[in-house]
Amino acid sequence: MPEKSIRVRATASVANVSCGFDCIGYAIAEPSDDLTIETQEKPGIEIVMSGIKADSIPTAAENNTAGKAILSFLNTVDSQQGFKIKIKKGIPPGSGIGSSAASAAAALVGVNELLGNPFNLNDLLIHGMAGEAVASGSFHADNIAPALLGGMILIRSYDPLDILQLPIPDNLFSTAILPDFTVNTKDARRMLPKRVPLKSAVEQAGNLAGFTLGLHEADFDLLGRSMVDLFAEPVRAELIPGYHIVQQAAMDTGAIGCGISGSGPALFALSDSEEISRKVGIAMVESFRKNGLNSIAYPSPIHRKPPEILD
Repeated sequence: MPEKSIRVRATASVANVSCGFDCIGYAIAEPSDDLTIETQEKPGIEIVMSGIKADSIPTAAENNTAGKAILSFLNTVDSQQGFKIKIKKGIPPGSGIGSSAASAAAALVGVNELLGNPFNLNDLLIHGMAGEAVASGSFHADNIAPALLGGMILIRSYDPLDILQLPIPDNLFSTAILPDFTVNTKDARRMLPKRVPLKSAVEQAGNLAGFTLGLHEADFDLLGRSMVDLFAEPVRAELIPGYHIVQQAAMDTGAIGCGISGSGPALFALSDSEEISRKVGIAMVESFRKNGLNSIAYPSPIHRKPPEILD
């Protein structure tokens, strides 16, 4: 069989969205990972890394999120097909904006295409979660689901897996802020409390319901009131220098709400216009600078598309 190749781009994502720990995430337009996937005569998966902080990412397939996702895929279809995966990282690992999920999503879409599309995007999700477990130590879908499917995703249940697309108001914009700082995902998960008070659980459930209704009704005031995290933010905020000051800068500039993206250190804010999303980004970058950290702002609409096949 002649060797074939494909190039796929997958974008970053914001997870948790304050009130939706491990169950809400959305895709953003940039940054992104670019993967070139080639079939090989010999079985096995060869991974070559380049791009931002690529030297910190394992290249053994079992220990790489893209590699592990492909191994899970191949095991399901009982295939011995070999692949060479060239991963060009545009999303730094340990950033909190779905670096591992983007690589896994792009890899799965590419391999699926090269093998004649045996699966639809929803079918690929479980293999993406297997890849994510390499990075985080647990099966979760709030980055891989938006990376694969696009849009704003609610994971209603993990057993059985039940993934829902949430409506996105036309004038809802995101700003992701990436400081030059790394948080290890596994370490950030270990910080989380094993138990939460009933009062906090009830309040968080109310916030999640309010956020979901706010999207359906395009009620930005309700969205803002609901964007409170009682589970992860109280402990993870301590990992990010100047977190509360940067968060306040976003709110003072007109953001609907602002919180930690995934495990951090990235922050995110939601706004009701493109102009405000850009201004929020400028204010947050400046606030981080005053706290001794360089950062990059990525203002964009919610990205509604799955990974893009480039050629």
